[in-house]
Amino acid sequence: MPNNMEGRGLTDREMLQLCLELEKGRCRSISNTMLETSHKDLRDIYHQCFNNANTNQYKLYERMDEKGWYKTEIASAEDVHKIQEFMQNNLHPDNQF
Repeated sequence: MPNNMEGRGLTDREMLQLCLELEKGRCRSISNTMLETSHKDLRDIYHQCFNNANTNQYKLYERMDEKGWYKTEIASAEDVHKIQEFMQNNLHPDNQF
């Protein structure tokens, strides 16, 4: 969370982090709304809004990553295999019915 102690404003890192969280929230909100919308033209508008928010979110992430402010772990081949196996065994649509 931002630290405004002693009248200090937000740092660039804090501002980017807040913007990133807002864009992530927009993506979630628009996605949920789009999934519940049956009118095709309205869905198309939400889809376009989602794409814009998603692009903004990714640009913010890339900027933070470039500066070393957003650390991510690189998945090992073993980790990827475990997730693929899990998805195939547990979430395959043919097994749901």
